[in-house]
Amino acid sequence: MRAAVLYADFSPRPGYRLSDEEARTRKVREGNKVWKNPRLILEERPVPEPRGDEVLVRVKAVGICGSDVHFVETDEDGYIIYPGLTRFPVVIGHEFSGVVERVGPAVRNIKPGDMVTSEEMLWCGECDVCRMGYLNHCIRLNDPADMEYGELGFTHDGAMAEYVLVRERYLWRIDSLLDTYGSEEKAFEAGSLVEPTSVSYNAIFTRAGGFKPGAYVVVWGAGPIGLAAISLCKAAGAGMVIAFEISEPRIELARKVGADHVLNPLELRRKGVEPYEKVLEITGGEGADMHVEAAGAPAQTLPQIQRSLAVGGKVAWIGRAPSEVPIYLEVFQVRRAQLFGSQGHSGWGNFKNVIRLMAAGKVDMTKIITSRFRLEEVEKAFERAKQRIDGKIIIRP
Repeated sequence: MRAAVLYADFSPRPGYRLSDEEARTRKVREGNKVWKNPRLILEERPVPEPRGDEVLVRVKAVGICGSDVHFVETDEDGYIIYPGLTRFPVVIGHEFSGVVERVGPAVRNIKPGDMVTSEEMLWCGECDVCRMGYLNHCIRLNDPADMEYGELGFTHDGAMAEYVLVRERYLWRIDSLLDTYGSEEKAFEAGSLVEPTSVSYNAIFTRAGGFKPGAYVVVWGAGPIGLAAISLCKAAGAGMVIAFEISEPRIELARKVGADHVLNPLELRRKGVEPYEKVLEITGGEGADMHVEAAGAPAQTLPQIQRSLAVGGKVAWIGRAPSEVPIYLEVFQVRRAQLFGSQGHSGWGNFKNVIRLMAAGKVDMTKIITSRFRLEEVEKAFERAKQRIDGKIIIRP
């Protein structure tokens, strides 16, 4: 089978303290501190054979995530941008859907022919953290010594290939999308967007506890995660959704998925207006009941968020950035506000509820697909992804 494999040099930065287990297994917690000179290569690999509770899925659609782009982009020293858990070489790609080809002998609920999508967090379900329900923070997933668990497309071969091998516990059926979308092609594309949409769902509703219908919401960043947040908030009854984005194509997509106001912070500043001032103006001075940070730009967004929080407001933080920024706690005290950090998408019915919303036609994330490529065009697809002019780029093996 053909597969897009990312190679990189294992070269810890000077002064970075690598643990003995990270050095032994090369499963590292902070990828941008270790991996240098990334190369994405399309190569032939044998089709894996499912064993035990494994399921072989023929990939029908796989999205390019911002994390994938951060694998191939580098800083001035040649290190990858992505700051999280990684182990290379690896077949990348974790936002996907496909059809079940074969199943291992221990598989009970999935059968050949099923349309499925998958979680990306390969949790164990046995450690204390998993048993408490915090699957996205599984101890074994993050343990460099444990090679059985990790993240699909980051430490374990992912879906930017003709086939991918996934354990049954991480799969979700998406056959219900077929009637809604009318064709397998569209249903598989929608299915590939369940994972990123579930990231937003987890942050807004599971971690931050959601909001009351009629609430004012601000979404910072209209990449795929931000666009999913906009769509989900409208479906959940937000009285108004304000989005901030600097890319013109993404500004249009934000409007397309339901944002009531879409503003370019750069244009506002050219007029002498700060983004928080616009939020206060639009909300009649009340501020936003919920802010969703999906830009990964805390130095720029947090000061604006702090100045436009409603009393009792919440901040759902999704964006990733390897940087420290000051926080003014006084604001959170006097505004009775809370900040919720969020990682991942697993557990708490996140996937199930996103699939139900899609099947009911309440959320249609296929609207954000702006480019499609074949697997043999993967290099071309990533060159386009680096330009950040798309909503979502889909690769169809």
